[in-house]
Amino acid sequence: MTATPAPEVLRAPLVVEFPFTRSLGPVQSAFLTGLRERTVLGVRAGDGRVLVPPVEYDPETAAELRELVEVAATGTVTTWAWNPEPRPGQPLSTPFAWVLVRLDGADTALLHALDAPGPDTVRTGMRVRVRWAAERAGAITDIACFEPYESRPASGARDHDGVFDEPVTGIVAAARLDYTYTPGRAQTGYLQGLAERRTVGERCPSCAKVYVPPRGACPTCGVATTERVEVGPRGTVTTFCIVNIKAKNAAIEVPYVYAHIALDGAGLALHGRIGGVPYDQVRMGLRVEPVWTDGSRYPDHYRPCGEPDADYDTYKELL
Repeated sequence: MTATPAPEVLRAPLVVEFPFTRSLGPVQSAFLTGLRERTVLGVRAGDGRVLVPPVEYDPETAAELRELVEVAATGTVTTWAWNPEPRPGQPLSTPFAWVLVRLDGADTALLHALDAPGPDTVRTGMRVRVRWAAERAGAITDIACFEPYESRPASGARDHDGVFDEPVTGIVAAARLDYTYTPGRAQTGYLQGLAERRTVGERCPSCAKVYVPPRGACPTCGVATTERVEVGPRGTVTTFCIVNIKAKNAAIEVPYVYAHIALDGAGLALHGRIGGVPYDQVRMGLRVEPVWTDGSRYPDHYRPCGEPDADYDTYKELL
């Protein structure tokens, strides 16, 4: 008797990263510029509370807030959680505690890292102080972390005009998530099909829609999907957008078009880039086909295939 080998389990490291540039209003500008100058600023709310980090609008009344106040660089831990395995990009590379710290003179708590020898040395109510970064540029990372500090609470907040030389007016905020992805049965079949330059979905046994990419269950009917169906390769542009902002590290020149494309036989549209045609000639109903590049695992883009435009009634349910 010969045992059937177990199917290969697909795994791949994935990174979702979205750095974006944002401008700062007067309150956030003063806060980050203050950190650069080793000064922590809060803002006074309508009820007299001092909010740190500061916000531009009162969380209770939505009134605009502008009265800046300076608080101390010392404070009290209000709650904490131990992080035994820091990830890349976190404030410290050795185990540390995430803490909420109410700085002296503030009425709300600031989230940051506490450099401590171990979880048995951290407690709610412990006194801490800011450890400033050696090089500061006007970002929350100008606070390198907090460190234990035995002291009495400092005096209350002091008014501050928020005036600094060369204020920080904008920042680049980076959001990043890196993880290992293991697709399930349905996604594995889809990826294996793409490796053969085929697009494979799964049909719902109840509503008969073919989902591409498949998820293993129909989101409408809530039943499992197992029947595999090859769709496309051609399809119809159902809707689209013109991209005029160049993405970081992207080799595509702007403007270009991203579209929802309903592949022939599919019950919903997937998205892809449109090429081979000027951006201002892309339209709803345009018939397109995939373009594969050497060694690619999915179509690089879709281009017009020369067929007449699809009638609106044939794809209106897929918008």
